[in-house]
Amino acid sequence: MKPDPSLSSLRLAVLLGGLAMFGPFSIDTIFPAFPQMGAQLGADKLAMQQTISVYLLTYAAMSLVHGPLSDALGRKRVILAGLCVFLLASVGCALSTDMTTLLLFRALQGLSAGVGFIVGRAVIRDVYQGDDAQRLMSQVSMIFGIAPAIAPIIGGWLLGWGRWPLIFWFLAAFSAALLLAVSLWLPETHPAPARLKVPPRHLLRDYFAIVANSRFQRLALAGSLSFGGLFLYIASAPAFVMDLLGLNERQFAWLFLPAIGGMVVGAFLSGRAAGRISGTRLSAIGFSCMGVGALCNVGYNALATEIAVPWAVLPLSLAGLGVALIFPILTLSILDMYPRQRGAASSLQAFSNLLVNAIIAGLLSPLVSHHGLHLAIASAAFVTLGWLFWRWEMRNSRYQPQCPGDAASMEPTEQL
Repeated sequence: MKPDPSLSSLRLAVLLGGLAMFGPFSIDTIFPAFPQMGAQLGADKLAMQQTISVYLLTYAAMSLVHGPLSDALGRKRVILAGLCVFLLASVGCALSTDMTTLLLFRALQGLSAGVGFIVGRAVIRDVYQGDDAQRLMSQVSMIFGIAPAIAPIIGGWLLGWGRWPLIFWFLAAFSAALLLAVSLWLPETHPAPARLKVPPRHLLRDYFAIVANSRFQRLALAGSLSFGGLFLYIASAPAFVMDLLGLNERQFAWLFLPAIGGMVVGAFLSGRAAGRISGTRLSAIGFSCMGVGALCNVGYNALATEIAVPWAVLPLSLAGLGVALIFPILTLSILDMYPRQRGAASSLQAFSNLLVNAIIAGLLSPLVSHHGLHLAIASAAFVTLGWLFWRWEMRNSRYQPQCPGDAASMEPTEQL
């Protein structure tokens, strides 16, 4: 499909970036409110952590459906439906008076929150090819990267004006604004003749085929595990910021600005590098940045008698930079494997990311977030595992990840 001349790439990047933002907003905006929410709802720290785990689990489960639905029904229709559900779920969270009700509506938020991010990636690949797709993906990543940085800051400001339900009213208003913007400005990029009418049993068969593709496994896990090293700190933000660093609910920026700042810079560099630096080399640079950041992080936490800003958070800038360099390449490589099923491929990649994130938030973070060195070692372990899967892909696949412009014609013809 050729780009719609009435829709500039910048407007599309802003629109898709906004759609990708309301997922992270749902996680990070409520972090500063954890103590207040726990006191009012009678929940301890472990119970409050489940507001993240429940959200991520339903987000991951529904991510398997968003993409195929958009392949069959069209991108715009599915995005609009997801935004409507998210708006209603946010209102339900704001009106919750007990932990059970809050978790129910958090689960409903998770069911709908992934639609913008997952379907938005398919929109990019519908409209653009090659280096142009990488540039737009990088622009969206830059905008998307702002969300985790500003979300806890916004949450802290809102707590200064009122109590924790105000955060969910903000999320409802944000989703309503996106609903209006999508209705007015997002074209349908997946026309009816290109749509797939896939019976459920065939969809399951296609999913099994994609998951069984060992190249998909390597690319998906390389990205999911690498990002897991950074997400461990995001999921542990309340304990890391307020307990380990001794900061208050309005100082979450000390964690998020360095990490997300690195991601924004990396996304900018990825877009500039499109067509100039090969995907293999750019991925190597990205993993090198993450590796150096992990070593510095472990070293500082091992030697410091008491961790403090800025040294405790500066290594996260390198982690964010590396993640942003590798993700557009890995994502577009996966989407190019299945040109007729980009929605399904995007869903499965997102499911891989979210499943890893849910395990980190629900199981690992409560175990290691009480000690800086434990956090640093666990984060470094994820980076190492991600790098190992990437190296496995380099050794075992005939396709060496190039810039997406070189990969556009690649088909999944081999099972390695």
